[in-house]
Amino acid sequence: MPKKGNVAWIEFYGTAKQSYRFGKIPEISSRDPRGPDGEVIIGAQFIGSFRTVLCRCRVVVEQVMACCTLDGQVAAKQDEDMAGCTGQYDAIIIGSGFGGLYALYHLRDKMGLSVRAFDGAGGVGGTWWYNRYPGARVDAPSSPFYAYTFSKELVDEWEWTETQTSQASVRAYLEHFAARFDLVKDIQFGTWVTDARYDEAAQRWKIKTDNDETASAQFLICAVGALFVPNMPDYPGINDFVGECYHTGRWPHEKVSFKGKRVGVIGTGSSGIQSIPEIAKEAEHVTVFQRTPQYSLPARNRPLTKAELARFREDWDDLRTSMRRRGGWPFKTNRRRASDYTPEERHAVYEELWEQGGIHLAINSFVGVMADTELNEEVGGFVRGKIREIVQDRETADKLMPDYHFGTKRLILDNGYFETYNRENVTLVDLREDPIEAFTPSSVRTKNGEHPIDILVLATGFDAVSGSMLKLNPKGRAGVSLEQKWRERFENYLGVTIAGFPNLFMIHGPGAPGVFFTMPLGGELTTAWIGDCIRHLREQNLGSVEATEDAEASWDREISEIADRTLYPRTNSWYMGANIPGKPRQFLGHLRGSQYFDRLLEVAEAGYEGLVFEPVCDETAST
Repeated sequence: MPKKGNVAWIEFYGTAKQSYRFGKIPEISSRDPRGPDGEVIIGAQFIGSFRTVLCRCRVVVEQVMACCTLDGQVAAKQDEDMAGCTGQYDAIIIGSGFGGLYALYHLRDKMGLSVRAFDGAGGVGGTWWYNRYPGARVDAPSSPFYAYTFSKELVDEWEWTETQTSQASVRAYLEHFAARFDLVKDIQFGTWVTDARYDEAAQRWKIKTDNDETASAQFLICAVGALFVPNMPDYPGINDFVGECYHTGRWPHEKVSFKGKRVGVIGTGSSGIQSIPEIAKEAEHVTVFQRTPQYSLPARNRPLTKAELARFREDWDDLRTSMRRRGGWPFKTNRRRASDYTPEERHAVYEELWEQGGIHLAINSFVGVMADTELNEEVGGFVRGKIREIVQDRETADKLMPDYHFGTKRLILDNGYFETYNRENVTLVDLREDPIEAFTPSSVRTKNGEHPIDILVLATGFDAVSGSMLKLNPKGRAGVSLEQKWRERFENYLGVTIAGFPNLFMIHGPGAPGVFFTMPLGGELTTAWIGDCIRHLREQNLGSVEATEDAEASWDREISEIADRTLYPRTNSWYMGANIPGKPRQFLGHLRGSQYFDRLLEVAEAGYEGLVFEPVCDETAST
């Protein structure tokens, strides 16, 4: 049981009886005691089905003590609690997905540092540990490129079987990687870091876990995931629904049966578009509540032949170089200019790339698709035409027409999504015209009707890129929290370092390429830079490193200027933080991944320009 003042946890049926608590409590500071998934824990009364994975609760505000605010007295008490840290390391890593696992391997095995990783999940995988919804797969480029690239032996020994990798295959691969390099012994699973604060005198980070354990390290590596914190919708009366309810980003580990069930799915982003066709194959009826119609391209998933895999292995060094130089893409791209082709010839190109599948239509058609308004509209019009060809009912097809710039929301790859609307057991509700007004214990009421459901699936995405760091909410110099620093803008330098937070490094932070690059390779390259920075600091007998505020401001302008040369900022998307009410609006990624990694090297070669180093403090030297 938690200590008095932290109030009871709410447990329900699920893998390892994991506890979840979603939703913000406006009256309570977000720096309150937190649950195993980082949410505020206060008194609550369970009111939903016992199999409800989204644990929806009626808040009972009680037992909220002074610990719910970080005044000076409480902060001092927390410092006292963390004074006698039980584990002393060179580096602490938070997260064991692609980024966290590679950071553990690199820092421990290649640099010889003492490292400990912490993860609230029950095993490796990061976002792939949680995203087990039906149809979950990698977006392109996939097998064998959504994988680690540094080891030719690892490439040669793992057998990928499909061109579009499934969630289960990704997780199995990461488990193999962790076993091959004996990483698990240095990862503490089922452990949430509830507090992380920088000790200026000791020049070390001190963390506290939900098990009341403490540890410290000179360096804190945040591999907390760009797509991890679920975005929970706040529709009127949603807590009144008593049936089964699942968020795609927190899917249970046991199989969910849809047989004979009426299912409502809210959201048609990546997880919705991937899961809806699979759910429809089993359910009695599926009602899709569409918030925004999407551009989705056919994945054309198929078995990966042994000959293909052998060829990729033989050419691996060249393919890795291509990914590094071509923004994460392993193959040579066409540099065709639309002006050199007639409209009919361009249409033929689009047809060829549509049949080929994957994201080729976006990156391999004509130069400037994401910057030229007229060309972009032509490509978007082609996709809308394809949707009309596939969907037989004209009224349904009309509802599925996206009206934003093609590619400026995350491009989705599907396996029969639009075809699913030709099934008799699937209904589409356009929430722009027919909004949700209320939930009952067994239905969803919209403006124009009532839709009975037994199961509710929330495919409502994530508080992307910044959300995971804000959930951790580390405290830097003078006890300033990241939540305070990032109240207006997600200020940082290089997507890796933050002024006022010495010796803290992010992998795939705001301003890094992240999802605009291939993330495993991006994590490798970022971690290598972090490792070199740590080596430089230690070789020079320095105690800490952090960004300057001037460097942060310059970096912020650079990210915005790159984005503003494209069509991305013209669309409300999670790339802009638009899916989260109250979230600062700024573009969250670096669109020129290859140039970004060149920039990291340039910063290092210039003596780590934009960073400030601090000598070893007397207290540090004496310990």
